[in-house]
Amino acid sequence: MLDFLRREGVAESTIKKVEEFRARYPLEDGSHYRVPKPTYLYYGTEIWEKALTALLTGENLLLVGPKATGKNVLAENLAAVFCRPEWDVSFYLNTDAASLIGTDTFRNGMVSFRQGPICQCAEQGGFGVLDEINMAKNESLAVLHATLDFRRIIDVPGYERISLHPATRFIATMNYGYAGTRELNEALTSRFLVINMPLISNENLKKLLLVQFPDLKEEYAEQFCLLFGDIRAKCESGEISTKPLDLRGLIASVRLVRNGLTAAQALDMGIINKSTDDFERQLVSDIVAVRIAPTLAAEDIFEQT
Repeated sequence: MLDFLRREGVAESTIKKVEEFRARYPLEDGSHYRVPKPTYLYYGTEIWEKALTALLTGENLLLVGPKATGKNVLAENLAAVFCRPEWDVSFYLNTDAASLIGTDTFRNGMVSFRQGPICQCAEQGGFGVLDEINMAKNESLAVLHATLDFRRIIDVPGYERISLHPATRFIATMNYGYAGTRELNEALTSRFLVINMPLISNENLKKLLLVQFPDLKEEYAEQFCLLFGDIRAKCESGEISTKPLDLRGLIASVRLVRNGLTAAQALDMGIINKSTDDFERQLVSDIVAVRIAPTLAAEDIFEQT
C-alpha cells in the first residue's frame, strides 16, 4: 500500500509519518485477520493527502459524497495503509446504544458485558468504519460523543470506563441521497473532519479498470469509462435515477464478459436492470448501446495470450 501511495504522488514526508505510526503501534496478537486486504484501490492524490494527514493528527473523518465516489473503498484503504484492524458498523433506523457499545449477556451463570464493535475497536486500536452514519437516529448516536471527542472514552453504565487505544480512529461515511437518511446534528458533525468526496474522473476510472483487468484492451477501458460518464451525465440532468450509476456493477459486468457472457448480457445484469422503471431501463439500454456493441465477447474486449 505504501508503494501505491508513492505511485499516486503522495508526499514522502507523509508516507514517512505513516511508517512511524505503524512502528509505534504494532498489531496485537490475534488481530491480524481484521486488517483489510483491499480488492479495489482509491485513486486521488489530494484526497489521500487530506485523509492521511487528518488521521495522523489524531482526528476522525467523515466522508461525504454521492453514490460511486469511493467512500467505503477509501475507508478500507486507510485501514490497510495504517495496518490497523477494521470494524465495519452499518447504521440503520433501529441502531441503538447496545448495538454499538455492547449489552449484558448471561455467561457461565453470571451476568457479564458483551462488547459491541465500538468497544472492541476502541480497545484494540482499530479503525472503525461507521457506514451511512446518517441512517441512524441522532439520539442513538449520542453515546458516541465522548468516544469521538477529546475525552476518547466509553462509559458503560455499571461497568468500567474504557479508554481508547491511541491508534483508534473512526471513519464515517454519509450519502445525502439515500432514502431514510437525515442531517447529522452539529454536536456529532463537529467531532469529525469532513471530506467532500469528488466524483471519480475518467482518468482514475480507467486506472481502476486496468488494475482490475490488466488484459483489458485500452480502447474498451476507455469506452467503459465514457459509458459511466454518459450515465452520470443523465443522472445529473435528472433524466434518470442514480440506480444504474453503479461502479460496482460496471466492474462486475466486465468480469462477467471475461467469464463468458456477451457485453449485452453482462451490462443488463450489472447496469441496466438496476433500474426498476421500464422507460428508464430502455433509456439506459440505449445509452449502453451507443458505447458498447451488444455482441462483444471476451475475445473482443480482452487481449488474447
